[in-house]
Amino acid sequence: MKTTLALLTSALLACAAQAGTTIELAAGASLPAANDMISATVYAEASGSNPAELARRVNQDIAEALKLIKSKPGVAAKSGQQHTYPVYGQNQKIENWRMRSEIVLESKDQASVSDLLGKLQQMRLAVGNLVQQPSPATRLATEDETTRAAIRAFQSRAKLVAEVFGKAYTVKQLNIQQSGANPPMPMFRASRAMMKADAEPLPIEAGESLVTTTINGQIELAD
Repeated sequence: MKTTLALLTSALLACAAQAGTTIELAAGASLPAANDMISATVYAEASGSNPAELARRVNQDIAEALKLIKSKPGVAAKSGQQHTYPVYGQNQKIENWRMRSEIVLESKDQASVSDLLGKLQQMRLAVGNLVQQPSPATRLATEDETTRAAIRAFQSRAKLVAEVFGKAYTVKQLNIQQSGANPPMPMFRASRAMMKADAEPLPIEAGESLVTTTINGQIELAD
């Protein structure tokens, strides 16, 4: 038992003696990705004293909106959040009720969404938010490119450090992280003047999102 423990202790001491200097490094790369996917939330909202009547009005507006949305090929729709809540007045008494129901639209066809949002605003619906971002396939392709570039940058930095010390190096650990997003664009309910006018497409400028890959890691310099 003592012999085994002694051998193990000697092996550990030998490994420790052979271990070189460990250095932590960071590197990264960023590339633009086209915002080829549009996600928009539209909603119908009504206020009144009768919750059942509110539900009828809001549901009717939503049903009409869904008919229009389904007539647009390439635009997907799903139900969003639905809320019914009281409006309090003085003495914390309920004076009214308000109901809101949402539809979430997704598409890669910017022109169709722009035209659709303009028409929906004429139908008493409002645009809650508009998010323009890379589609999953576009983001993945860009992340692959930034990962390659970030790894090359990390290797270049590790080589520089090792050359300054005049030693070879080995990579001991790597942590790869990706980030990058386009924040939602808040949109507001169309005014009465807009609702009476002809349905105009909602202006949309897709732009780009910056996708970033960051690498944190450790290298060990050989003794």
